[in-house]
Amino acid sequence: MNAAPSSPRRSREESRLQTRAHLLAAAKRLFVEKGFGATSLRDIAAEAGYTQGAFYSNFASKEALFVELMRERSKAQVTHIAQALGDPSASAEQILNALEIWAQTLDAEPEWSVLGVEFKLQGRRNPLFATASEALLNAHRDGLAYCITQIFARLEKVPPESPAVLAAAFMGLSQGLALQRPLLSEAPIGHMIMVFLRSLLAAAPPAK
Repeated sequence: MNAAPSSPRRSREESRLQTRAHLLAAAKRLFVEKGFGATSLRDIAAEAGYTQGAFYSNFASKEALFVELMRERSKAQVTHIAQALGDPSASAEQILNALEIWAQTLDAEPEWSVLGVEFKLQGRRNPLFATASEALLNAHRDGLAYCITQIFARLEKVPPESPAVLAAAFMGLSQGLALQRPLLSEAPIGHMIMVFLRSLLAAAPPAK
């Protein structure tokens, strides 16, 4: 029996989601290559192969697109870390090995850290963008803080600072290394995050 054809409504939604994904991917490429300020809405639409009308059908502005791009990245990153902690019977070394695999995904796409720097700078330069960018960065910090809390708890260690402070420090480390792009081959971001995390865990006192 042949499968029932997709409904027109579903087909339209699938097409809209595909257009949205293409616009986000195009914006990512251009923001890394040219910077947010030097990239126009028209550039993004053309890079993705769409009209400006298609852009406005999906995003209210270039700023709104940037927020959505970084929101999706934040959600994916926190989800990947949480997945590394998913097995309640995993040993400490198994958890750290799973986190090492996650860290390798950061090293495979260092451009995300470059975008993180760009995102933060735009939040400081553009008052209309500041509220949305600060809210997203705070949410990302809180998501990372939750994961850090779980990592130390699962390894039965006491974190040396509050998880929120540690999360902000790791975000700063990632962004700082992104600015030192010539050094990334020697000190990739994910690798260095794991170096610091393992050092913190090794020095942390056991939980009572």
